[in-house]
Amino acid sequence: MDRETQLKLLKDMLLARAFEERAAEEYTKGNIAGFLHLYPGEEAVAVGVLNAAGPSDYVVSTYREHVHAMLRGISPDQVMAELFGKKDGCSHGMGGSMHLFDRQKRFMGGYGIVGETFPVATGIAYSIAMKQQPEAVICFFGDGAVNQGTFHESLNMAALWGLPVLFVCENNHYQIGTEIHRHSAVAEVYKRACGYRIPARRIDGMNVLEVYEATGQALQQIYAGTGPQLLEFETYRFRGHSMADPGSYRPKVEVEAFKDQEDPVAIAIRETLPCYPSADEISAAGPDVINKLCSQMDNLGHLDNRQLEALRSEVAQIVDDAVAFALASPEPTLEDAQAYLDCNRQQEVLI
Repeated sequence: MDRETQLKLLKDMLLARAFEERAAEEYTKGNIAGFLHLYPGEEAVAVGVLNAAGPSDYVVSTYREHVHAMLRGISPDQVMAELFGKKDGCSHGMGGSMHLFDRQKRFMGGYGIVGETFPVATGIAYSIAMKQQPEAVICFFGDGAVNQGTFHESLNMAALWGLPVLFVCENNHYQIGTEIHRHSAVAEVYKRACGYRIPARRIDGMNVLEVYEATGQALQQIYAGTGPQLLEFETYRFRGHSMADPGSYRPKVEVEAFKDQEDPVAIAIRETLPCYPSADEISAAGPDVINKLCSQMDNLGHLDNRQLEALRSEVAQIVDDAVAFALASPEPTLEDAQAYLDCNRQQEVLI
């Protein structure tokens, strides 16, 4: 892989981490309300998959979708404004954290219902197949969704009709607080695809280079008309399920075991604290997937400390600007809400 591609992957992961950490901070300040599901620890999956995707591919995501949306081209300003519930957000303040959307970017939404992504992605893929376009749908889901009926129904339809869908499982080992072997008789998600004759692989989701390569290979086959594929990426989220979840059901030794022992990285681990961790606590928390890529690039002579610090400064400024944009954005009005309701109404009668 060339140096420029590696630098792009690294920058995207640094931005993802910085954005999510800042979102957590703004949540504790009261600027973000409602549910907030954060992504630290899983960045290699979104960054690797969506950098390998083509610009005309569609993306359907879950409620943990802030990073996916930014990687599809929705600006950090618009994403942060949406988290703040502001009018300049990508869903005009009407969607919030779980319902980011941008049709022009072909980001077809984050969905709050577990398993909802499957029929949406299958429907879009059916449209692509009917038009015979060289495109694909990337359908993200978590390990907790694989016991939903929509998973099996959608895989069956996609396989039967040879639809261009890449099913991407972000297996972070926990369905909210329930470990996968406690909620699934078959804990290896990729094995489930064999029941529908769908090619499937399990990939190290903590290694962005492996994610990128595997996704590119799968998409090339889908573009060639071979039908759907499934990739299971084993990853790990460092925080609880949401900001309301301290994650205390997970042993600390398990959390630490999922971090690479090379260099420290800024990541908040102390999920049980009611306030955002201090800079010292973050530094002491330990390394992870970002430093794994840094080490790989350093070994190849593609990155030095000066360049790394420049990237960190750049993404920090992007996140600061996004927060400033969100704070300055106006609140949506009741008239705005009524307008967005009316635009989708036909002849319904609301009683």
